[in-house]
Amino acid sequence: MKKNQLLFSVLLFTAFCFSCIEKTTLNTTISFDKLLVNSKVNPSTIESEQPLFSWIINAEGFNKSQSAYHLLVASSEEKLNEYDADLWDSNKEESSKSAFVKYKGEPLEPLNTYYWQVKIWDESGNASNWSEIQKFEMGLMNEANWGDSKWITLNKDTRTSPHRFRDYQTGKMKKPVLVDGFAAGYFRNTIDVSKNIENAQAYICGLGYYELYLNGEKVGDHVLDPAPSNYDKQAYYVNYDITDQLKSGKNAFGIILGNGFYGQNISWKNDPESEKDLAYGPPTVRCLIKLKYSDGSTSDFYTDENWKEATGPIVFNNIYGGDTYDARYELGNWNTVGYDDAKWGNAKVASPQVKEISANQIPPIKKLMEFEPRNVFKAPDGNWIVDFGQNIAGWVKLNVQEKEGQLIEITTTEALLTNGKDIFQGSTGGGANGMAQIYKYICNGDGIESWEPKFSYHGFRYAKINGISSKPDAEMIKAVLVATDIQETGSFTCSDELLNKMHSISKWTIVDNVHGIPEDCPHREKCGWLGDAHAFCEYALYNYDMYDFYKKYMEDIRTQMRPTKGHNNPDIKFQVPTMIAPGKRTSTYAKIDWGVATMYLPWYNYLYYGDDTIVKDYYEDMRGLTNFYLSYKGENGIMQDGMGDWCPPRWDRRLNPEAMECDPIISANAYFYDVLGIMETFAEMNNDNSYALKMKNEKQALKEAFNKEFLVTIPNTSYKWYQSQTATVQALQFGMVPEEDIESVVNGLAYDIVEVKGGHHSTGIHGNRYIYTVLSKYGKADLAHQILTTPEFPSQTYVMNSGFTTWPERQFEWEKMEGPTNSLNHPMHSGFAAYFYESLGGIKSSEDQPGFKAFTVNPEFPTSITKTEVKVPTPYGDIINNWSIKDDVLSLNLEVPFNTQARLIVTPSELESLKINGEPISEFKQNNTFEIADRFVILGSGDYTIAYSKN
Repeated sequence: MKKNQLLFSVLLFTAFCFSCIEKTTLNTTISFDKLLVNSKVNPSTIESEQPLFSWIINAEGFNKSQSAYHLLVASSEEKLNEYDADLWDSNKEESSKSAFVKYKGEPLEPLNTYYWQVKIWDESGNASNWSEIQKFEMGLMNEANWGDSKWITLNKDTRTSPHRFRDYQTGKMKKPVLVDGFAAGYFRNTIDVSKNIENAQAYICGLGYYELYLNGEKVGDHVLDPAPSNYDKQAYYVNYDITDQLKSGKNAFGIILGNGFYGQNISWKNDPESEKDLAYGPPTVRCLIKLKYSDGSTSDFYTDENWKEATGPIVFNNIYGGDTYDARYELGNWNTVGYDDAKWGNAKVASPQVKEISANQIPPIKKLMEFEPRNVFKAPDGNWIVDFGQNIAGWVKLNVQEKEGQLIEITTTEALLTNGKDIFQGSTGGGANGMAQIYKYICNGDGIESWEPKFSYHGFRYAKINGISSKPDAEMIKAVLVATDIQETGSFTCSDELLNKMHSISKWTIVDNVHGIPEDCPHREKCGWLGDAHAFCEYALYNYDMYDFYKKYMEDIRTQMRPTKGHNNPDIKFQVPTMIAPGKRTSTYAKIDWGVATMYLPWYNYLYYGDDTIVKDYYEDMRGLTNFYLSYKGENGIMQDGMGDWCPPRWDRRLNPEAMECDPIISANAYFYDVLGIMETFAEMNNDNSYALKMKNEKQALKEAFNKEFLVTIPNTSYKWYQSQTATVQALQFGMVPEEDIESVVNGLAYDIVEVKGGHHSTGIHGNRYIYTVLSKYGKADLAHQILTTPEFPSQTYVMNSGFTTWPERQFEWEKMEGPTNSLNHPMHSGFAAYFYESLGGIKSSEDQPGFKAFTVNPEFPTSITKTEVKVPTPYGDIINNWSIKDDVLSLNLEVPFNTQARLIVTPSELESLKINGEPISEFKQNNTFEIADRFVILGSGDYTIAYSKN
């Protein structure tokens, strides 16, 4: 009897446990869409000691959110359960946090693979199933794990090709001089694999660009690897899984090594603002191959003095000038087993100055797209000109058949002469950097020869070809887009095709200018100017996954900092970045309106992703720089520093400086006011309460001083402004205008645009970023649209009508010139296009719940636009807002991701007419949970149809 009672009790307890488990795991309406570590799916080479876990959830219904999570991390799949997880068991954590959850487990070891999964509970306490098992792999993490690998470089420059030289001539030089730069090196070695391989990993760091080969085949699809950096302080390695490429028996490894920016010892030497030698030294490489065998044993293979070296057919390579390839010096199957390298020398072991080597976390540079000729015609000199139809960054690829020794020269340019008869070299012709964009190929005469460069990229649309015997076609030549493979995650389209075209041009101008850093242009300079970087940052974040990209660039800025005397207190030295980062071309210390990128980039990253890591990692650097700029405070309370509102209409620094109507000090102080508010927030996030109070007081003092000094009445009107369109726009954008003066200032801005400038903007990059957004915010959306779309100079539409496919650096009247001077591909001018998302699309992240955890929905648009569709990527999923207007009724199809809230902004009269999912607001709130608070209707997750009469 007792046995039966015991059996009954056990069965009852088992049934009870099963029913409890069933109750918490059968919520099949919750599913995991994405599971990420450091914003990547199953990443390798993680080097952070506390990785960040995120998950994106799909859930049916409305107002769905997370109330708790349970996260497990283990050293094996077998241990990944609630009883055996040996690295971290978070237990049930009552939290709505589903993005960037910080690891809090046991120390993570280099080169180990770890496994993780998560489950969540929704707002009602219902549990999801456990997610699919995910993994992440740790990188080398420290110098010791590079083992016995050594840096190697060419022992001897053995180039003999007469084509190894190029002309170098800057604007002030009377005649060119011949230069050859460091030689490209070819390195090889073999390894004998005698046991079955379970896993093989390659880790390679190039100081200069490299390409890695295994048994004659290139490893990976990266080009121009690795990303540029301040190599002496921070270099980056790349990891490749080569398990499938290795074979039993002998294997041959090969490396080609070019100069990149590391060995760039030609251009910008005479720049008065930079170091005389911009190279860090001859290009150098370090490679480690880690092998794990099926029997559990391991071994390493690595670069050292036993590797063989030679020069080869790449007889010249410079990041600005281009590559020269002499096919008569090809090395045959140099990277395969059995190759006779008896005449090769031994590599030289090098000792470059490198403080730290870290795993590259940003997307690699790749060949992204090919372009066939759109038009081919002859120039007056008889050479062929190819138009590829789009201004790109990259190179050309050739298939030619000519006699041995025939030199083929391809001169790449952005533009033609105004008369269209020949190329116009402009910024691509050398000048400032001394090197014209030219690719050279010398034929070996052995049938059809195929070639494309390896160690340089150009900015171009046109190619002029000298040395070919037939008209070029798509079989002979193509253009290749080469850029960092940032993933496009956002989208915008509207009923106005002019604006859609502006959006396309704005994106092209960004894509062409990301090569491991945010560049100013892809030809003349290829530099990371700080002012340019923050000018287009927000638009880039709306369109692309830039999470790691700006984190990497912040490290470039940090490692660019150098001791700089304070202005009012020269006895104190501050760590201050230069105008450019990274690299040895520095310009001067970063003026306020450029240096604020140091605060803006972490702020934007935090605002758009919600990850506070970047804020905490760089807080001390930002704090110190803020104090440096405060040392410029004059007796009037204004910081006496600034670079200026770069490139307004007709402006030329030397020939027409008066065209910059905004005093550089005014625009710099407007930015600094905004940054003081950001630093107040950052100080609070870092529990630096005294500094937060200091920032609050400094901000209030600057606002008072700014208005006292710069707010004036426009003569013969009752309106006020800040003496330029740019300063007025900034003051309105940053909340500097006294409440009682806002209407007057808005009207003053409109007055200058319409009455003084004839319906045109007069802004450079500082003002143009915000002018359309500000006008829309303050009831002038039609005026914003007018100045964007007027075909007369100056306007974005004028630029498009002039035939440009990317935004030019300068705002000139192009038809009056011989050819379009300066750069024609400058992404600082893409910044304005954030207006498409934040105003027309109406989607902005909140500051109190960043990363779009809470976001506002408030389309502000001109009467001429009848519909807009935007997709905004967030750490919680995509926000989609597709709206149209008809008969003054605005209809929105709004998708709010799981675990987020939308704050629909409506006026009291709009609220009265509001319908949600077809129900009047009065009926909808009877059956649904939502909140109405201070002009907001707060909606939880779900797909909504919304309609209301638009005021």
